[in-house]
Amino acid sequence: MRYEWLDSYLLSLPGTEKDYKPEWGWFRYMLRGKLFAAVCSPGPEHKIYGGHDIINLKCDPAKAELLRAEYPDILPGFYSDKRTWIACFLDGELPDELLRELCADSHRLVLEKLPKYVQREILATRED
Repeated sequence: MRYEWLDSYLLSLPGTEKDYKPEWGWFRYMLRGKLFAAVCSPGPEHKIYGGHDIINLKCDPAKAELLRAEYPDILPGFYSDKRTWIACFLDGELPDELLRELCADSHRLVLEKLPKYVQREILATRED
């Protein structure tokens, strides 16, 4: 994986919780139990995803289509809703700034779906 900063960046986003799901082999990044990012390494049986370290991120459907058309290292989400999730190769050539932006967007999309009082609690921790 060429994005050594990725784990610390994801953990720096307000309210992020990380765990490992051994039966899936996924490191999951969540907000109050809601997934916004997952890092995994699918095996060769998973065709185009196989043999790559990837991160799954929530993404606006229209933006996801544009990103997949522009960047060969961005695919439909792995083992997730292919319309609202994207998978980014972590051994690819995505610019660091783009990957940071996609991570922040995913975090924001999940945060916006949480109740308003939870959003305020999470965002208040950033100001402490």
